[in-house]
Amino acid sequence: MADIIPHWLTKQAALAPDRIAIEQPDGTTYTFLELKEKSQSFARRLKKLGVQNDTKIGILSSNHTHMVIAIHALTYLGAVAVMLNTRLTEEELNYQINDAGAKTILVQQHDRQLEAEQYSFSEVWDMPAYDTELKAEIDLDDVFTIIYTSGTTGFPKGVIHTYGNHWWSAVGSMLNLGLHSDDKWLAVLPIFHVGGLSILMRSVIYGIPIYLMERYDKQLAHDALMNKNVTIASVVTIMVRDLLHLLGEGRYPDTVRCLLLGGGPAPQNLLEQAKSREVPVFQSYGMTETSSQIVTLGPEDALEKIGSSGKPLFPAQLQINAEKNEVGEIFVKGPMVTKGYYNNAEATRKSITNDWLATGDLGYTDHDGFLYVVDRRKDLIISGGENIYPAEIESVLAGMEAIREAGVVGKRDEKWGQIPVAFVVTDHPSVTSEDIQSYLHRHLASYKVPKEIYFIETLPRNASNKLVRNKLLEHITD
Repeated sequence: MADIIPHWLTKQAALAPDRIAIEQPDGTTYTFLELKEKSQSFARRLKKLGVQNDTKIGILSSNHTHMVIAIHALTYLGAVAVMLNTRLTEEELNYQINDAGAKTILVQQHDRQLEAEQYSFSEVWDMPAYDTELKAEIDLDDVFTIIYTSGTTGFPKGVIHTYGNHWWSAVGSMLNLGLHSDDKWLAVLPIFHVGGLSILMRSVIYGIPIYLMERYDKQLAHDALMNKNVTIASVVTIMVRDLLHLLGEGRYPDTVRCLLLGGGPAPQNLLEQAKSREVPVFQSYGMTETSSQIVTLGPEDALEKIGSSGKPLFPAQLQINAEKNEVGEIFVKGPMVTKGYYNNAEATRKSITNDWLATGDLGYTDHDGFLYVVDRRKDLIISGGENIYPAEIESVLAGMEAIREAGVVGKRDEKWGQIPVAFVVTDHPSVTSEDIQSYLHRHLASYKVPKEIYFIETLPRNASNKLVRNKLLEHITD
């Protein structure tokens, strides 16, 4: 029997119609009842476009109330939201759009040439409403979202999330953090990423407001924590650095009970600063495939378990294919873990066995059961919370006529955590770093473009002729 629940936004609007669902820095608010009514109204207009059950609809927008409304509207029609990263190039976006089979894209503004019909949120609002029956229930087994994550081969993979994945992610987070009557969650991470989208899901499931920022602004984020009664914020390392700098010798109000830190383990000195200033940082481990965090460290363990991501959330399980304190591959299992990749049975088969997800990450657990991630997806570069895969950049570099071969690695960076740098072998001595970066900017999102280019005679390879990336690190200069 399928797991059927009342539509979560309709239910929340019935339980607490006057409770605030969305608050913005300019003071604009929407109650759960207003959010439901607007989302249903938007859904009836989308119906005019032929949107129906299982229709794939792309959403390309920065954090905005219209984006939130559109996502909820799709749930009333049973359509699938394909979340698109605004930082990607047209080439990258079109790959994902075509792979997902999204014929219609909802956009904040018309500024891209995309291989699908585009409608701005305002254009949809100008359409007449279609008198149609909307979904009153949610089947937790139904597909809700597809979010693309780059594979180590350089080809993006569409991670399928069901309503149940998002539901159990929210439940697991609540069982770890608890739920307070005055909770308000700062939503500054991009909603097109699972870390940001999960905040939206928690809001409607818990019945708590989100403080929605269109994009990260350190002053506005600091003000939200100091003066807007925000209790929880999802952050990445660079945000913690910024916030601690702005905090100075001050202290956050007692209402601030958690900074949920993702995007890789935090540096020890940063955790020590947070501890000394009584800033409650919860380190976490998760990925798109786990619908956000799946392992989390509490602040009481932050200094005693430096570098640890914590323990699995209540509904989740963790295994390491090695003995205690020995490094092995990390496997996770739980109702928040994806069932697979869209239109990619081979990738699903390679990654998931008996519901256990092979993360591709290496780590170990100590005698207390705390997880330590040693190498995040081996060669993955995490820059400012964004995942960057070297193979994807290398593939693009290989397309440049002047380049014979290339290798990409991450270099430690004080501001971003890591930055990508490239090593190239060329037979054209006249080619410059600027030429290469200009070429890459035409094919890749700017954050993926290597900040430094090194010209070398040969790339280090092993007996199987595979690139040995860690050898490239020896050539990096500070």
